[in-house]
Amino acid sequence: MKKAKKCSVFMLCAAVSLSLAACGPKESSSAKSSSKGSELVVWEDKEKSIGIKDAVAAFEKEHDVKVKVVEKPYAKQIEDLRMDGPAGTGPDVLTMPGDQIGTAVTEGLLKELHVKKDVQSLYTDASIQSQMVDQKLYGLPKAVETTVLFYNKDLISEKELPKTLEEWYDYSKKTANGSKFGFLALFDQIYYAESVMSGYGGYIFGKAKDGSYNPSDIGINNEGAVKGAALIQKFYKDGLFPAGIIGEQGINVLESLFTEGKAAAIISGPWNVEAFSKAGINYGITKLPKLENGKNMSSFIGVKSYNVSAFSKNAELAQELAVFLANEKNSKTRYEETKEVPAVKSLANDPAIMKSEAARAVTEQSRFSEPTPNIPEMNEIWTPADSALQTVATGKADPKQALDQAAETAKGQIKAKHSGK
Repeated sequence: MKKAKKCSVFMLCAAVSLSLAACGPKESSSAKSSSKGSELVVWEDKEKSIGIKDAVAAFEKEHDVKVKVVEKPYAKQIEDLRMDGPAGTGPDVLTMPGDQIGTAVTEGLLKELHVKKDVQSLYTDASIQSQMVDQKLYGLPKAVETTVLFYNKDLISEKELPKTLEEWYDYSKKTANGSKFGFLALFDQIYYAESVMSGYGGYIFGKAKDGSYNPSDIGINNEGAVKGAALIQKFYKDGLFPAGIIGEQGINVLESLFTEGKAAAIISGPWNVEAFSKAGINYGITKLPKLENGKNMSSFIGVKSYNVSAFSKNAELAQELAVFLANEKNSKTRYEETKEVPAVKSLANDPAIMKSEAARAVTEQSRFSEPTPNIPEMNEIWTPADSALQTVATGKADPKQALDQAAETAKGQIKAKHSGK
């Protein structure tokens, strides 16, 4: 997800693909009869409804229902649901970022989905994990994204690309002169900095044996996280990053430097493919580099999903629609129209998708990445961690001091806001 402040290798057997053709649980004739004449409302992402146009028409014909599609910014749909849901003017099916799932479930905004395991198994492990809360399913993934490396082919060729972040540091030392730069990233934000910190052993939350997050185990200030933050600090301290990419406007400065041909490479996401293309930049895209310890830089996997509103009066039919929209066939069609990488395992090596350099980069980077934590306690991590990293970037605090304070603040906020669950 593009965040100004702020899936697993895919594989699927043919048998599962065939099971998908059923597009979810079969209705009884009485269920079809009861749905006849109903109307469902779908909130789709801005400028993305073209991706489900054919699927919606097919669902309407098969079920003899009307489906109204309304476009809304997907990151803000939960905000609108809080008001429109209880008022009876909300959607039956909506789309949202995976890291909002936990908060939405806690607030009682989403309906638990009851779909068969063979349907769940269609999706990458990381993407389906993003839809789980307390081992219950609340959505089906429709698209995934990760941060990747964009590079300007007119400034550096693919063969010249440094293999590690430390090599990018050396490259930048040779090329940065105050107006032009080598490698740039928004490392004053945990969304991006976690790529380095986790590579050395840092983490946001530890995990229990069942794979669920343990909010009492915060790892943003452990030894590995501090080591990663120290490496990040070197880029700023040695003048390899301009002061302008620190803080709220950092993302605009970073993108401008790249589109103006003043940065050889930046970390960004597939959301910028169209913008960079329109800017006329001769760019390439690849996975993030490795670290000197041999581990690849990680990243957060952002997952967009279809979810059923807890306020839907046709929840069973709405679930069928969510399953249908997110199936293999319709996920591929949606990709062809929107270029958002689908979460269906079997599409990972689909020629139509893999011919896209951006899709290949996201797919490969996903092998080294994890979903953004979807529990409500994650809301207490962003601001303290970002504040700490900004003091690291500006040299106002050493990494350990800054991250210790961030962890302490986050723990206090979690205790104050979430201990009564």
